[in-house]
Amino acid sequence: MRTIKGPAIFLAQFLNPDADGDEVAVLAQWTKALGYRGVQLPTGNSAAIDLTLAAESLAYCDDLRGRYAEWGLEITELSTHIQGQLVAVHPAYDALFDGFAPEALRGNPAARQAWAIDQLKLAARASVNLGLSSHATFSGALLWPYLYPWPQRPAGLVDTAFDELARRWRPILDAFDNAGVDLCYELHPGEDLHDGVTFERFLDAVGQHPRCHILYDPSHMLLQQMDYLGFIDIYHSRIRAFHVKDAEFVRSARQGVYGGFENWLSRAGRFRSVGDGQVDFSGIFSRLTQYGYAGWAVLEWECCIKAAAQGAAEGAPFIANHIIQASDKAFDDFAAVRADQAMLNQLLGIAD
Repeated sequence: MRTIKGPAIFLAQFLNPDADGDEVAVLAQWTKALGYRGVQLPTGNSAAIDLTLAAESLAYCDDLRGRYAEWGLEITELSTHIQGQLVAVHPAYDALFDGFAPEALRGNPAARQAWAIDQLKLAARASVNLGLSSHATFSGALLWPYLYPWPQRPAGLVDTAFDELARRWRPILDAFDNAGVDLCYELHPGEDLHDGVTFERFLDAVGQHPRCHILYDPSHMLLQQMDYLGFIDIYHSRIRAFHVKDAEFVRSARQGVYGGFENWLSRAGRFRSVGDGQVDFSGIFSRLTQYGYAGWAVLEWECCIKAAAQGAAEGAPFIANHIIQASDKAFDDFAAVRADQAMLNQLLGIAD
């Protein structure tokens, strides 16, 4: 067993898109004052990290790590959730996801996809330069419009989609393998990888790639009404990143898990600040510790009720109080009986 590292915080929800270096410094010091020890960095904001420079310059990465160390923080992982989304976009979502890409690439899906793939490969090199072992991303989606099987899906549609998804991601996975970094897909509605079955399909399609792993976020599983504790029992060997995010599902006579097109506040299932929802974090931390998860516990704050500042302030002690110091001995070692083979045979009634 190993002790989980933390608390850490994902900065995406707290970082102004137009932030400069000074604002990043203030934000970092604020998170440290709240009790966080690590930060997960979104790579779409050059104020937080210049991804291209980080991929090319070890000196830049050493300086970046040094700056965060001066603020009392460690970089836990880089995130390319936005870029990963653009590796695979169904045409129905072209207009919406164009906003995720540089303005010059909008209206050009092929160029947008090529840019996204290049971003992931840069992130692999940047991660190794920063001494990181895991990376967080999304898979993108070709099948999401066909989630519900009505009208009936034509035979071969799902297999074709996963084959194409694997074709696009395999060179990226190889780049992460060359860097010695695990690529962790957040299993998330809106992505083709959104539960255990879809992850297994993809894993098979990429030939059980050694760098294909999971970012475990129980909130998305609770909202899908999954057994998120049993999920750890099945997939613990592939869990290499962890978002601490809460959610609640309040059974309703008027809507279900699809939400009835309501806004977040009015949905039966909605995200909450940690401790305000229904996720059993004691069970999660116990299982992850039991299976030797050695990574970080990273707060991802999303809540439709509570303010971000309060959620962040409450998140650090919440995570710290759930981290289990892994035991290095059995609780009943004090009563252990030493026995040689002759005694063992005697206890079992085995003749010499």
